[in-house]
Amino acid sequence: MKVEPANRSRIAVLVSALSLLWVRSLLLTLFLFANTFLCFAQQNGIFSGKIVDKETNEPLVGANIYVKKNLTWGAVSDYNGYFSLSVPAGEYVFTISFTGMKTQNIPLKIVADSTILMNIQMQPFSTQFEEVVVRAGRFDKPLEDQTVSIEVIHPRLIEAKNTRSVETILDLTPGVTILDDEPQIRGGSGFTFGVGSKVAVFIDDLPIITGDAGKPDWSLIPVENIKQIEVVKGASSVLSGSAALSGAIYIRTEFPGTKPLTKVWIYGGFYSAPREPATKWWEGTNLLGGASFLHSQQLGDGSTDLVVGGVYLADESYIGAPKPGPLVNDTLGITDKDMANRRARFNFNLRRRSKKKEGLNFGINGNIMHKKQSTVFAWLDDTTGFYRAYPGAVHLANTLTMYFDPFINFYSGLGVGHSFTNRILYNDVQANLNQSNRVLMVYNSYRFSKTFANVGDLQFISGITSQFTASHSNMYDASGSPDNKIWNLSAYMEFEKKIGNAVNLSFGMRLEHFRLNDSIRDLKPIFRFGASLKMLQETYVRASIGQGYRFPTITERYIRTTVGSSGVFNNPDLISETSWNAELGVKQGFKFNSYYGYLDIAFFYQEYNNTIEYLFGFWGEPITSPNYGFKFVNTGRSKVTGIDISLNGQAKFAKYFELNTMFGYTYTMPLTLDPDLVFAKDNKPGGNNEFSYITTSVDPSRNILKYRFLHTIKMDMEFVYKSFAVGLSLKYFSKIENLDKAIFDFEDATVQSGGTLQAILYRNYFYNNNNGNTILDGRVSYSFREHHKLSLISDNMLNRWYSLRPLKAEPMRNITVQYSLNF
Repeated sequence: MKVEPANRSRIAVLVSALSLLWVRSLLLTLFLFANTFLCFAQQNGIFSGKIVDKETNEPLVGANIYVKKNLTWGAVSDYNGYFSLSVPAGEYVFTISFTGMKTQNIPLKIVADSTILMNIQMQPFSTQFEEVVVRAGRFDKPLEDQTVSIEVIHPRLIEAKNTRSVETILDLTPGVTILDDEPQIRGGSGFTFGVGSKVAVFIDDLPIITGDAGKPDWSLIPVENIKQIEVVKGASSVLSGSAALSGAIYIRTEFPGTKPLTKVWIYGGFYSAPREPATKWWEGTNLLGGASFLHSQQLGDGSTDLVVGGVYLADESYIGAPKPGPLVNDTLGITDKDMANRRARFNFNLRRRSKKKEGLNFGINGNIMHKKQSTVFAWLDDTTGFYRAYPGAVHLANTLTMYFDPFINFYSGLGVGHSFTNRILYNDVQANLNQSNRVLMVYNSYRFSKTFANVGDLQFISGITSQFTASHSNMYDASGSPDNKIWNLSAYMEFEKKIGNAVNLSFGMRLEHFRLNDSIRDLKPIFRFGASLKMLQETYVRASIGQGYRFPTITERYIRTTVGSSGVFNNPDLISETSWNAELGVKQGFKFNSYYGYLDIAFFYQEYNNTIEYLFGFWGEPITSPNYGFKFVNTGRSKVTGIDISLNGQAKFAKYFELNTMFGYTYTMPLTLDPDLVFAKDNKPGGNNEFSYITTSVDPSRNILKYRFLHTIKMDMEFVYKSFAVGLSLKYFSKIENLDKAIFDFEDATVQSGGTLQAILYRNYFYNNNNGNTILDGRVSYSFREHHKLSLISDNMLNRWYSLRPLKAEPMRNITVQYSLNF
């Protein structure tokens, strides 16, 4: 929105104040950094031992050991349950946690140049169920103490499924759907070709969403070094900033323990021939394969952490190049070979823990990636050409991406923390269809935290963030120039207080300021409140209410390009969308014989204002070509209500049997609240058409929003016996209830074009095959000689022929063999 002159002075004062605070925080962190060279050295002591299951006496692999008030000092138990942690001399409380076990807090006095040995027996779920400590709520809390719904994904499942890109594992999370690389949580959005994500994505608290398009770049995330993934459901803008309109995803990477660790993965496989009526378009075998590695260790005296990793992937693609039709012979010179995908990435993490200033650590992380990628926006047809691309609807790109993240953190023994993190990201995309783009993003964040012991351990956190993005692309010259800039400055604070051992209260607020090309400005305060209550030994109830806010991206406002026979049109009049979310949830821990886990049920209500949807219509002037296609428009108010159920657990039978389960069901009812609102007019020949929900929907009878699934089911089950493991994953998506009527109108126009356009076909598929989809994935693995594992993995095991969004074919069955080495 444009700000009136009367308000500009207030915004200028606010921006100046926030900028001053940011500068002060920078000076403070530089001062702390300098202190590392001015303080006397401290000698370390060692806390080491073995962690076992109390009932079976079996070693626990991967248990977490860390200093309670300084999570940067930590270790992980090895394959035999052993651990060793070196810390400066002093008094500490060490926390030991493991999935399904009761968390222990052990106070110890560490003496310089000495070692404390301790055998720790962890008790399986009994009078307390603490699955894992999460940080997505900004405070390091056990999962049941969080006041919002959070799902946690552990490395076990990531490695077991040969995860090549993290979005494929996120698609197994209850309440989460990935369409065109765009994460959707609880039906908060339809499909937008991945642009303008309403879910924020972070890796180690730094954003991984492109600054110009608001699209996650999943390929940058080092899946070989993920500690855990935390998915926050519901409006999360107070905690996670703009874009977290429907939720946020936090990806945590692992730092090394006292023993060096090296992992190597090699895999190879192929795509199966598709089921009829689709036809196989390739000759011979359609291959995919790759390799990745990870090495982590503590250097020298153990105060320096180093992690390096990399990957190379090759995929011949499951979708072939456009094929000339009987009337149209233009494929723009794209061949099947051009559709192949390649990706190479190298990443590193370097952290130094100061021995001169206790609680101080600093370092830099980095990532460099090059990829060659084909993206298909529409299929050739809905039968034999299901796995071929439509002419002109293929985006070919060579992309170079790199980022560097310098950081400095200081945690004092008085419960005070300072964190200054930064990201400098450069992205250079060389693409066809005049869609090349260069983007520079600079992100800075300062965070202050303090625990007030004299106020009942009241926890306080506040911070300021700045994100500046500069983009150069001819796609965006509808703004008046191919060069565009957007700047976001925000400040936030949150309080959290635990009352006794039963009640946890939290309150937060955030102030967001955006400036686009120095002409469009927006200012928005947002708030949240949450509470959790421990009712019984294993029963936890939570409630929360919070606001969301999202400022339109450069792409949504200014993109102007072509996709096949249609176009994508700019809308400079887009305004910000807002939301609020209320939730009531209960988490019930249980133990049934040898099976222990938790059941989580949440009822939610989300309401959106100025909802941004991707709408198909005739937007151009009649003399332009093309004058029809997609455009981002504000469509009024909407709401999503529903229920989210998840059941996670583990069972151990006798000595060698183990069962791991994950199940989730989500029901959503996404409705428009303004079905008659005229939100746009198009330029269709014969007179302008007024666009409302009623006039643009295939089925407006129930007011259901477009491109949503009402029911989704996610499940994973793994059975382990000694060195053998067998796993099965299931995903179910109910049918799409509604979509843009203009897609059918466009199909009619292409069919009746007299040969000037190759027909776009979807209506027949929608009415005859849009009945819901169940996808099964399977895997079997064998571990041998302690460090080796061989796995056979099949995705889409039944080779289902299906589509989840209009005109896009999902992959047919692929089968891979993976070898992993861990030492």
